Amino acid sequence: MTPDQYCQDKAVKSGSSFYSSFRFLPEEKRRAITALYAFCREVDDVVDETHDDAVARNTLNWWRAEIDHLYSGNPQHPVTRALLPHVKAYDMQREHFLEIIDGMEMDLDIPRYASFKELQLYCYRVASVVGFLITQILGYTDRRTQKYAHDLGLAFQLTNIIRDVGEDVRRGRIYIPLDELQRFNVTADDLFNLRETPEFNALMEFQIERAEAFYAKALAELPAADRKAQRCGLIMAAIYRTTLQEIKHHGAGKVLNQRLSLGKLRKVWLAWKAWLTA
Repeated sequence: MTPDQYCQDKAVKSGSSFYSSFRFLPEEKRRAITALYAFCREVDDVVDETHDDAVARNTLNWWRAEIDHLYSGNPQHPVTRALLPHVKAYDMQREHFLEIIDGMEMDLDIPRYASFKELQLYCYRVASVVGFLITQILGYTDRRTQKYAHDLGLAFQLTNIIRDVGEDVRRGRIYIPLDELQRFNVTADDLFNLRETPEFNALMEFQIERAEAFYAKALAELPAADRKAQRCGLIMAAIYRTTLQEIKHHGAGKVLNQRLSLGKLRKVWLAWKAWLTA
């Protein structure tokens, strides 16, 4: 199996909306983004699938060393070998890969966030930084496109947090800021006991409104000159925003006990529609 095939398999098996969004790209850019996505999956899986924190930290440190190998031209892992021809071609910064790893490690250190300000650092590292790297691959002419990538990344991660509330509390994690739980009279026990209260529903509607505000802000920031180049992000936005709308339509409070996702055909239709209208 070649490094590119390894990354392709990783992307396909994930069933992610992310993969649906870049299938329309030219081959070279598609290979670069597929390798980037596979990297993100690898380091995310370290935290989600390793039950011993010490082992997880050691593995993340291995990945930090592997990024050094990548930038010295001697990567060992199939993912970094797949990334090798692209880091220079698309000016992908070493610090961004290390930031992503740091974000994943936050899941080992911080099971709860006191405020949205604290949560934003996590969202920045695991999502906005990925957005910067994707923007580099897709290409841009206006520096304001980086601001778009930052805010769209926040919107994506907030959507993930909303969609995965139930899944996360089963892992002992609460990403909803604790001061907002208090404001809406929702307790951590309510979450861990999966109580779908009216208060929790109101809390989640507030989370959805904030995510929607970030989508609107990001899309308003994207310069017209870079819109076609950044169609991949616009496709992702169409899929993620539709997911958010479906959550609201079915009842925001239901995320505790069910994880809503769009069907494969619907994702492809949304992707195709967004590609044509970008």
